[in-house]
Amino acid sequence: MVDTSRSPLSRVLVVLLLSAWAFIVFALAQAPPAPARPATPAVVSPEVLPDHRVTFRIRAPKASEVILRGDWMEGAATGKLAKSEDGIWSVTVGPLTPDFYSYSLIVDGVKTLDPPNAMIKQGITGVDNMFFVSGPDAAFEDNNPVPHGQIRLVWYNSATLGTQRRMHVYTPPGYDASSKRYPVFYLLHGGGDEDSGWSTIGRAGFILDNLIAEKKAQPMIVVMPNGSLPMPANLPRPTPGVTPTPEVAAAYAAARARFVPELMKEVIPCIEKNFRVQADREHRAIAGLSMGGGHTLQVVTANPDQFAYVAVWSAGIGQNPAEWENTNAAFLNNPKINSWIRLFSISVGEKDFTLSGSKSLQEALNKHGIKNEIHISGGGHTWINWRHYLNDLSPKLFGPIS
Repeated sequence: MVDTSRSPLSRVLVVLLLSAWAFIVFALAQAPPAPARPATPAVVSPEVLPDHRVTFRIRAPKASEVILRGDWMEGAATGKLAKSEDGIWSVTVGPLTPDFYSYSLIVDGVKTLDPPNAMIKQGITGVDNMFFVSGPDAAFEDNNPVPHGQIRLVWYNSATLGTQRRMHVYTPPGYDASSKRYPVFYLLHGGGDEDSGWSTIGRAGFILDNLIAEKKAQPMIVVMPNGSLPMPANLPRPTPGVTPTPEVAAAYAAARARFVPELMKEVIPCIEKNFRVQADREHRAIAGLSMGGGHTLQVVTANPDQFAYVAVWSAGIGQNPAEWENTNAAFLNNPKINSWIRLFSISVGEKDFTLSGSKSLQEALNKHGIKNEIHISGGGHTWINWRHYLNDLSPKLFGPIS
């Protein structure tokens, strides 16, 4: 049947359009492929070199300045990165002593993470990157081929603080397969950090794994609570750069002092209910760094019969030792302290700003006949020291290895 619905002109236009389409398709098929866009080379950072130097890089073609800040740098020291023609900034530092380090990059005055590096240290106000330089000096904290314990995240309801709280808990190798009860070590972090600090930058799990495998420390449960407390909503906010009034300072001191009931009434009962622990003084230790050292002193002076092992790291008794002695007279003059506390250890770096306060603490203890030991290491107020302090203390806890 012949289609008479289209005019001759319409049929001609259809033929012309089909012909043009066929020509375009043919031409495209014969044309050479468009050149591929060159791939942007990956940026490697940080790169740990065989001689323990470390190179940091960041792609920031529009930046005018990039600065490196690392915890191996003393004081306010920084390292400036140099810019290449392709917009990549870089700097090489070291060689560094084998260890675990944290750092950040500051791009045009703004702190930023190193994009290729997924190793993160969390805090309550920000995050940093981390990296590891392996070697014999760092073997004590390395991920060695030994039996490993577990780091567990434990949530609990705190009636003291009126909120849900979290802590990290290390259980030693073989815990789940065993029925035994273990001693407990309460390990406190410093200001600016939270409960993940000791199991990330602090390397606590690996340090205990290695000590236990070498039979240098007792298998133990290590409890790492969050010492950074939520501040009450009605607490007056101090003005930055202005010395707070005595009333504001007292309010903040009272808010921070809530850590004592938080630990004693919330954390310890939660642990003793949910983990197989030996719930007595002889099998209970406490240690803390910086703010956590201050927390340790607050807890122990208020509860001197609850911990047989006490360690204060990079912390002391502040600007007024006499006032501290007066406030804690009941503790200092208690004749049973030396029978309750088997070990009272103080550790601080020779360049740590808390050195004088740590020495004042020892002098106050000595003055009142409380047995103690002090260790002054090199270095300053840094995790580089605190990991070593943990490694040194743990073998002294809970008696001889069975």
